[in-house]
Amino acid sequence: MTSDNAGFPDREAVEESYHRHVDAGRVDTWKMADMQLVMGEREGVRFSDAFTGKSYVNCHCNGGVFNLGHRNPQVIAAVRDAMDHIDIGNHHLVSSHRAAAAQRLVDSTGGRLTGVVFGTSGGEAIDLAIKAARHATGRDGIVSVEGAYHGHTGLALATGEAKFRDPFRHVVPGFDQVPYNDIDSMSAAVDDNTAAVILEAIPATLGFPMPETGYLPAVERLCRDRGTLLIIDEVQTGLGRTGTVWYHEQESIEPDMVVAGKGLGGGIYPIAATLMTAEVHSFTSDEPFSHISTFGGAELGCVAASTVLDIITDPRFLARVREVGDRIGRGLEDGPFEIRRRGMLTGLKFSEPMGGMAAMKTLFDEGVYSFFAGNDPSVLQFKPALVISDHDLDWLITTVRRVLG
Repeated sequence: MTSDNAGFPDREAVEESYHRHVDAGRVDTWKMADMQLVMGEREGVRFSDAFTGKSYVNCHCNGGVFNLGHRNPQVIAAVRDAMDHIDIGNHHLVSSHRAAAAQRLVDSTGGRLTGVVFGTSGGEAIDLAIKAARHATGRDGIVSVEGAYHGHTGLALATGEAKFRDPFRHVVPGFDQVPYNDIDSMSAAVDDNTAAVILEAIPATLGFPMPETGYLPAVERLCRDRGTLLIIDEVQTGLGRTGTVWYHEQESIEPDMVVAGKGLGGGIYPIAATLMTAEVHSFTSDEPFSHISTFGGAELGCVAASTVLDIITDPRFLARVREVGDRIGRGLEDGPFEIRRRGMLTGLKFSEPMGGMAAMKTLFDEGVYSFFAGNDPSVLQFKPALVISDHDLDWLITTVRRVLG
């Protein structure tokens, strides 16, 4: 299976142009790893190489962008129909499509988080969450977790690892990091100038370490006691991936803000959102033009997001995610790795420091595309699309057991 290759006659021509104009280091890295791939035709849980036609089951899903598979027919149909009538709209004007998507997001929290601000990416949504926290509290400090990742934009970048900041001399005061699952360190870091604690519900780039029993509720209590807001980044754990719409539901906590991105657009249109309490959202009344995103909440994106939410909030859909997650857990339980799993969010941790990276290459050769955790390459992120069929699931489990077992 091949696809239109944008006029390039072969892989070498694509790589030469990409090397020259887009990202030389990335081309060199994949060549060195013997993992050259130009993404071609795609549908459901699979995509193919544009030049060889080799098929891959996508177990990375671009961090969750393709939770509903590639080119999900329901999302495509909704956006195609909308394109007969609308475009991205105007961010200054009131929009029925933006209002509808916001209402669907509010409903997904049981009506507790009543404010929604749209963006184009998770990083932009994190930036907005930090700005809103500082406005609401009158404080400056932000505490995040070592090894976590919240994006490459300005304030989001300041919450992450130095290796992402240092090449750009990105030094922003007021940010502090503590180890994950360490409530004592968190308590020492949160003081009367801390505007917010920001956490990934389960840190993806750190390799999906699971929160210890009581850790997230303890962080919530700490924030309440000290007048600090709690921001939960659900860009990767949200939208059904863990078997509930939001992972924080499983921890019985009530964050002040929740950030959604990646899968919200169904892999068809980029859109992200910051959900917040009415108190935090009040900045939109106090300063209605203090935050602007030209493409945030684009009306076509809102149509895609509303359709995604229609799909993933169906109890039958979520029950299926939990069922498939359990089957993955049982199917891989005898493997040479520790399984870190909630629903269909799975990390495979190997004893070797680069074990996740090695497993990525081994599976790639067998037609499984996955990715290692950037801040812990001993872990392989293993996230097939939530819509995977029984047939593809059986093949996937059998293949992983055969090549890694």
